Amino acid sequence: MYSFCLLVNSSPIDSSSAYSAYRFAESVLQLNHTLNGIFFYQAGIHNTNKLANMASDELNLYQKWLGLSQQHQIPMQVCITAANRRGIISEQDAEDIDSVHFNLSAPFESAGLGELIQMMAKSDRVVQF
Repeated sequence: MYSFCLLVNSSPIDSSSAYSAYRFAESVLQLNHTLNGIFFYQAGIHNTNKLANMASDELNLYQKWLGLSQQHQIPMQVCITAANRRGIISEQDAEDIDSVHFNLSAPFESAGLGELIQMMAKSDRVVQF
């Protein structure tokens, strides 16, 4: 058995890469491998926006990531710098700038690249999408 870490760099609406990452994560778990966590970086942070409004006939990848995390207790880390730069803000970050508006919430958590490196170090494989 292997342990994996996923790095998602793709937006859920610009290509099928983010969906491929989700399907890969499901496969890892179905094959009884370990998924140490998923790190959303660059445009991949758009997967974590709880205010994204998908059309009823489109796949809601945000809900899929939520379900995966809740069902398997998978850490979902979001690069804080990439997120804030793109308008994805946690409740804590909103408080820091005296705002009541935020669109990043559990199970997604703000993290730095240090957390990504730690996750990579304890994984046998790192797969980037």
